[in-house]
Amino acid sequence: MNKVTLEAGKDYQVLTISFDPRESIDLGIRKKNNYLNLMNNPEPFRDSWKFFVSDSANIGRLTDAVGFRYKRTGNDFLHAASICIVSPEGKITRYLNGTYFLPFEITLALTEASKGVSAPTINRVLEFCFSYDPVGQRYVLNMTRVAFPIITLTAIMIVLILVVQKRKSKKKIALE
Repeated sequence: MNKVTLEAGKDYQVLTISFDPRESIDLGIRKKNNYLNLMNNPEPFRDSWKFFVSDSANIGRLTDAVGFRYKRTGNDFLHAASICIVSPEGKITRYLNGTYFLPFEITLALTEASKGVSAPTINRVLEFCFSYDPVGQRYVLNMTRVAFPIITLTAIMIVLILVVQKRKSKKKIALE
């Protein structure tokens, strides 16, 4: 969030919603303050980042509506880390999964959400080109996925050029 080029409060709002009905408003306030203290410039987020808690029924309705799944195991929850991007009209435009996001990825998602655009092709290309590295806990360029199509296309082009050249030379010989 520190490096996103859009302006919090003007271009977007952030909502953090707890799905643990045992959590209180006080805990939500403490969590918000902890996150703000980690930021380079927390001021724009003081009013534009809201933390919500609720009861089980409302949490269930919300998580079902956005397609978020979790499982309670003792005092903990098993769940994917994700961000749900919603347009001003309330339409879900994109899900960003993981714990680390590139600033351009968030900026792109927010910009497209402001226009009501969902599931862009570029996101599919990025997902194809990058893989999650659990050791480094970030996305890295997957050279195998990137190189294979390039090498395959290059090989096809070379074969096509050779075939065309061979046909041209046969026609030339036939005309002589």
